[in-house]
Amino acid sequence: MSARLGSLMPWLALALLFIVTPQILSSATALTMTSLMGVMIIFALSYNMLLGQTGLLSFGHAVYFGLGGFVAIHTMNAVIHSKLPVSIPMIPLVGGLAGLAFGALFGLVSTRRAGIVFSMISLGLGELVSSSSFILRSFFGGEEGVTTNRAKLAPFFGHRFGSQLEVYYLIAAWCFFCVAAMYALTQTPFGRMCNAVRENPERVEFVGYSPRVLRLIAFCFAAFFAGVAGALGAISFEIMNAQQLGSQQSSLVLLMAYIGGVGSFAGPIVGAVIITFLQITLSDVTNAWQLYFGLMFIGAVLYAPDGVVGWLRMHLRVVRRGAAWRLAPAYALVAPALALAGVGAIMTIELANRQLAQARSEGSAMRLFGLDVDASTAWPWIVAVGLFVLGASGVRLLWPRVGEAWGDVNARLQIRSGA
Repeated sequence: MSARLGSLMPWLALALLFIVTPQILSSATALTMTSLMGVMIIFALSYNMLLGQTGLLSFGHAVYFGLGGFVAIHTMNAVIHSKLPVSIPMIPLVGGLAGLAFGALFGLVSTRRAGIVFSMISLGLGELVSSSSFILRSFFGGEEGVTTNRAKLAPFFGHRFGSQLEVYYLIAAWCFFCVAAMYALTQTPFGRMCNAVRENPERVEFVGYSPRVLRLIAFCFAAFFAGVAGALGAISFEIMNAQQLGSQQSSLVLLMAYIGGVGSFAGPIVGAVIITFLQITLSDVTNAWQLYFGLMFIGAVLYAPDGVVGWLRMHLRVVRRGAAWRLAPAYALVAPALALAGVGAIMTIELANRQLAQARSEGSAMRLFGLDVDASTAWPWIVAVGLFVLGASGVRLLWPRVGEAWGDVNARLQIRSGA
């Protein structure tokens, strides 16, 4: 009984978090942000079914997100026009079935091979659908997209989902269901065989399974949940356009999975929350926010391949063993240099963005870290580059101390576990 309660605690905590979030973040902006986070959590987890679970690197996963959203929004308009007794909570299922249909169609072609061949096929299919969105204007709506009015559908127990709060709870309910369903899939024999296909497809064939069939089934599941996410996005924003199924959306979900960590189930959830928050907040602060995302992705791949969740797990293991105090001096030594390098890099990026992209329209004068500076003068550049070089040199000089501290901690933990 205690083991069952322990396994249920994370799900009860997640449900409680979904319920109390609007009570803490009650503003319209916060509700919109949390609703988008719920949509992106489903989308990122569906992508991780391909990348993290089955080892399929897709560059066109946004196709199923976008097509599911377009089918959902056309369904909503048809229901409104025909005055059918269909309410909003059923629409995400329509988007999921649309994603499943297109996933089965495209999966028959793309899952014949794995590795780089699959990635290139997924990229080609993504570009094909994205370019077709400007040709098939009757379905995709051209550059303007397709709009709807969710409040005109039949009420659901008296709720028409006209307010953002009602939409949030709808997205939260579907998000909880989809997260639980995708986690349950990872615990089934099918989920284990997907892991086996990721690790060694030849051995999978030796035990009597077809790697291609397993990849196709995983692809269909991922497309279904991506379609659900697309439909929820269409309900939340009441519009779908070609950007929702383009390469930028596919790159965004790839970034979410890697930042959070593709090696764990919780990784894409954390990555979706972080990237969505930064996408909304950074775009209001700087025009170079996409550059910061690119640098973040490069840094995660090079220095934190297990993502944020993997980094936290590694440190939590040390904390539980009571050895964190051995890492503190090394971290305290390198932190000032790391902060200097970060400040210098931010200053350099913002100065370059102002001088090269915005000087003609807004002038070279700007406010940076609370100070008024002129990007056309030499002193801000000297300070920015100097801080970055000084900080980077300090990190390069002091980082071996961190490696030595981790080596000492790992050696002691191995000795304890061996004893």
